[in-house]
Amino acid sequence: MASGYSLKDQLFNADTVGYLAGLFAADPNFDAPEFTAQVLAGFPSRELKQRIDWIAVCLAEQIGVDLPRAAPLLRAALPPPLDPTLKDDDFGRFIFASLGEYVVLAGLDGHPDLALDLIEDITQRFSMEYAVRPFLARYPDLVLARFARWADHPNYHVRRLVSEGSRPRLPWGAGVGLSPEATLPLLDTMHGDDARFVTRSVANHLNDIAKTHPDLVLERLARWRNEGRQDARELRWMVNHALRGLVKAGHPEAMAMLGYAADVALNCTVTVPPRVRIGDVLALECSLTAARKTPVLVDYIVWFARDGGAPRRKVFKLKTGTIMPGTPLVLTKGHRMKGDATTFRLTPGAHAVEIQVNGQVRARAEFTLQP
Repeated sequence: MASGYSLKDQLFNADTVGYLAGLFAADPNFDAPEFTAQVLAGFPSRELKQRIDWIAVCLAEQIGVDLPRAAPLLRAALPPPLDPTLKDDDFGRFIFASLGEYVVLAGLDGHPDLALDLIEDITQRFSMEYAVRPFLARYPDLVLARFARWADHPNYHVRRLVSEGSRPRLPWGAGVGLSPEATLPLLDTMHGDDARFVTRSVANHLNDIAKTHPDLVLERLARWRNEGRQDARELRWMVNHALRGLVKAGHPEAMAMLGYAADVALNCTVTVPPRVRIGDVLALECSLTAARKTPVLVDYIVWFARDGGAPRRKVFKLKTGTIMPGTPLVLTKGHRMKGDATTFRLTPGAHAVEIQVNGQVRARAEFTLQP
């Protein structure tokens, strides 16, 4: 990434704000130059999410917060929906996130049904999972009933909103306080979807639930497998994606569902150099042997030293494969010890690497991280 790159400036700038203002040109009372100038004047002091909210505030000053009166203006401003024949990777323009925040601003306290109608329209231009969550938290029965209808919506962006908008741990999303029992019936409807955009969200939703209710997730996946409503290859992908958190945790039932026995007999060794410097690559080599043909899912765990605290454990993917009798399965990996990460700082000192095979730690090696 080039030095000085700013995502907030890439997404929210004079061009994108001018584009949004131009969509309201049919409204004779909408002052596009004033709106654009006001929005841009407030950008320098605001981060990305704050810019979305700020655009919504400026929009409210132009069209008011009387949602029944403003709704026709919003609908008239919307461009055509995203291509409904696609299946994935069609996210739309980020500038429309501000329309969702306007709907929250104008509709949360008095017009939830109309607000949900508008969210249904806008999400076909850009995903509204963040805008729908305040309504889900405030009016759970109303929104869940709407979600039940949307789960069969002809537009896959609306179907995806059902799963993504109700995720228990949506990244950067406000909590909604729903139990898994409230959302799993929705996923039952959508797990057979033919759009990867939807099935990825369903799998992510299950991965969220698995952090607190792993048995419910395993039971649901087994049920879906028996029902046979989803293409077998797509369901295998969903199972792998939904169980990724449990796999990292070494959950034995999750491993078994994926076809990997936790208690399999094998030998494992791992070697790393005794010393590595911050910024250099840690060269890891692992060797696995077994007396019989053995499918394996191999992760490696790095134990990072921390100043004044217990070591921090991070799990990384290594390889899936099969050990053949008499032939070692040798795996190598170069792990860069990044010293310039913004979210995780390295501390010199004693570190360790462990090899986790089918959820069980099988080998360990230690090394010293130097400045």
